[in-house]
Amino acid sequence: MTDTPKQPETVSVVVDRRRFLTWVVASPALVVAARLGLDVPSAEAAEPIEETALNLYIAIQADGRVVTTLPRTEMGQGITTGVAMLTAEELDTRLESVDVRTADADPRWVIQLTGASSTMRYLAGPIRAAAATARARLVTAAANRWRVPAHTLTTVRGEVIAPDGRRAGYGELAGDAARVLLLLVPATPKPTSEYTVVGQPTGRIDARDIVTGAAKYTLDLDIPDAVPLVVARPPTIRGSVRDFDASTALSMPGVLGVARLPTGVAVAARTYAQAFAARDALRISWAPGPASQLSDTHIRSRLRDAIGARPLPPLFTARTLEGRFDFPYLAHAPMETQGCVARVTGDRAEIWMGAQDPKFVQREVAEALGWVLAPQRVTVHASRAGGGFGRRFFAEAAVEAALAARALGRPVKLMWTRNDDMRHGRYRPASHHRILAYVGANGSILGWNHQAAIPTVELPHGFGDLLTALVGQALPEVTSALFFTLSQHVPYHFGLVSQELREVSIPIPTASFRSVFTSQVGVANEVFIDQLARGLGRDPVELRRSQLKSARLKAVLDKVAQEGQWGRALPPGVAQGVAVLEEWDSAVAHLVEVDVTGEAPRVLRVVIAADVGLPINPKSIEAQLQGAAIDAFSTTLSAGIHIDAGAVREGSFADYRWFRMKHAPAEISVHLVRSDDRVGGVGELGYPSAAAALTNAIARATGTMPTRFPLLDSGA
Repeated sequence: MTDTPKQPETVSVVVDRRRFLTWVVASPALVVAARLGLDVPSAEAAEPIEETALNLYIAIQADGRVVTTLPRTEMGQGITTGVAMLTAEELDTRLESVDVRTADADPRWVIQLTGASSTMRYLAGPIRAAAATARARLVTAAANRWRVPAHTLTTVRGEVIAPDGRRAGYGELAGDAARVLLLLVPATPKPTSEYTVVGQPTGRIDARDIVTGAAKYTLDLDIPDAVPLVVARPPTIRGSVRDFDASTALSMPGVLGVARLPTGVAVAARTYAQAFAARDALRISWAPGPASQLSDTHIRSRLRDAIGARPLPPLFTARTLEGRFDFPYLAHAPMETQGCVARVTGDRAEIWMGAQDPKFVQREVAEALGWVLAPQRVTVHASRAGGGFGRRFFAEAAVEAALAARALGRPVKLMWTRNDDMRHGRYRPASHHRILAYVGANGSILGWNHQAAIPTVELPHGFGDLLTALVGQALPEVTSALFFTLSQHVPYHFGLVSQELREVSIPIPTASFRSVFTSQVGVANEVFIDQLARGLGRDPVELRRSQLKSARLKAVLDKVAQEGQWGRALPPGVAQGVAVLEEWDSAVAHLVEVDVTGEAPRVLRVVIAADVGLPINPKSIEAQLQGAAIDAFSTTLSAGIHIDAGAVREGSFADYRWFRMKHAPAEISVHLVRSDDRVGGVGELGYPSAAAALTNAIARATGTMPTRFPLLDSGA
């Protein structure tokens, strides 16, 4: 699976005093905390660890176990295993002795946002530095105890060993190491050439807990006295309650209370079955939502109308090729629906939920409870989540649970149904695209113009910090446009290149989706590259390779072409398609082989090549890329959201047609091509080029370029 060229013998990890400080907090256990650009108290004057402002810390307990705490949320992407591997590598300890726990929301952490494929990119350096410092302190403590030169000591499997055979476990040395003031050995991370854990395909450290049910998701948590809660919701998006009659519901067995919320009517009961029955017995008069006059045809028309007039072509343009593309609204559809446990007592609230940005949840709940100036009254515990993809950036479930808990005077366990999640969630916006390619008389490409009409992507959480969150709430169009500008790039030498976002105001709630704008803009670009190749009479791989700016992209493109045997003879109705993407400090290429001879296109084979720099866990990277490909194929072929008079038509996987096992290709091979030791992002990387490669394969097999997605949607 992995193709890794020989790497240099050294790797540079710069630990700058002003940007990244590592310190020790005096306590019964050794704690090494890594922090970005903040003042750090001395070891003697340090507060207890829970009161110390930090971003990331590693604790070595008295029994020798290592606990790494990180401000990100495990959502199935495998970051707990990656963090544990980095910690075990730099500490020279066993992987099975490392535990990873998620931090609560805390303003002293710089960023707690899990998204933008940033977790390992941003945390790998601090984790390595913190673990290396912990190791140096342990060695120093042992040298002081044994009165031997520190440089003569080695560390193996959680022990410090002297040349004469004396050895001490990390747990035994932790107390002394916490009091070390002067390191006697360098606190330098290892060169990657010495890695024995990082880079090895490794099973997830939490796999057994997941498959046995020991892993706890939000609604698995046993919070004392918390009762089941469900919400009756309006028939249209963002509708509201005019009035309601709860008399019948309140008389039903097990019902504990009913509360009116801004989003509907909440019902608490002793069991979920009782809560659902009472919810259905409510008599509610609903006011329609702001999108009640909108349906798919109106939305598509507004998006098309937002595309401006054609710009003037560059000088010497002989002909102009044009492509138009329509993408639908998409639901995130994580396997775990939204849920939250909330307890509100007096002027305090406690929240448990799988949140992609716990600090944003904290602020939203505080505002809803009237504590906007005192968000510290709200404690948010980030629990394990069953998928996110951008949906869990938002706090609707937490706000509902907190308001209901206060109104009912008891802790609650709010569960959103799949129908709730589909019809009252947030969506990747629909979009319309026009791409123009300007071709010279000799076939050269003189320019590229892409205009994308897309409803504003709501980013009230910002980019993970308070300042951008405030801007995202006050100026959502500005934040959306800024993210578009920062993230959208054309990786080809195409002369005068311009990409413009035309934001359209449509009152349907939106959110980031896997790869955000690239899930539409990048897909449209790569599909149109194939149309351009056909117009020029050139091979799609050859055209890409001749125009690509990036050596990394050329390498991954060459790899999929080689492994997929691009250009080989195929049966009638079977064809291959390719696409590339460079984003999140990584590069990827897909080759997809498809058969269109049946009732619906069938994906036969997928070849993926990715350059993510240092592959912390190749097995996790493979899983992420395979999962992203299945997501891409689902939304390219069959899954999409329809709007009928302000209501979402789809309610579950019965009509939101995600790939089933029977649709999955028999082979998805992943090849890692490593150019350097940077740590690139993976979670969102694999979606756009997979969707485009499938579309290009279908176009080559049928002779017609698809322009409207999902392809199997009749549009009815």
